[in-house]
Amino acid sequence: MTKLKEKYKAEIIKKMKESFGYSSISQVPKIFKVTVNTGVGRIKESDDEVAQVVADLALITGQKPRSNKSRKSISGFKLREGQVVGLSCTLRGNKMFDFTDRLVNVALPRIRDFRGLPLKSFDGKGGYSIGIKEQTIFPEIKYEKSRSVFGLQVNISTSSKTDNEAKKLLEYFGFPFAKDKKQTDKPSEIVTPEPQQAEAKEQNG
Repeated sequence: MTKLKEKYKAEIIKKMKESFGYSSISQVPKIFKVTVNTGVGRIKESDDEVAQVVADLALITGQKPRSNKSRKSISGFKLREGQVVGLSCTLRGNKMFDFTDRLVNVALPRIRDFRGLPLKSFDGKGGYSIGIKEQTIFPEIKYEKSRSVFGLQVNISTSSKTDNEAKKLLEYFGFPFAKDKKQTDKPSEIVTPEPQQAEAKEQNG
């Protein structure tokens, strides 16, 4: 059992019950999935660079990423049907807890001028999204050896029914949210996802 999973069972469940008055453990929200995505639209013509992104993402998440391919050819984007435009990893169980632990306690503190996670990134359905500009904030990635710097979109899926419950749950897990909402309006390395991710999503339909 991972350290963060132990913390959830030993501490967080009790705190959530006290905060929201749940009558049983089954009502207490939990993190059930973490999805990590990146686009490779700008380097899709370079097999070597795409392979490096695959290797880096595997190091970061602990599992081989899935390739997301274009469904049709678009000449204006020099896109061929079946060409890889993005990569994604869906983490559950111990790998999910391991990644979340490293994200919160190791990677986020390494971000330059970090002011806390923005409060506006909850989706109202128990989900929270984090855009990271450079994968090099993860210590597994050696900057001098990485041929391509790329961004990540991290989606945290919880069973919370409201944003308030999701925020409190993630706070107990150690997610460092900005205390002042105005802080998230200032330049930061973490507020928005990489443009290439949006490009990949658009191209892939």
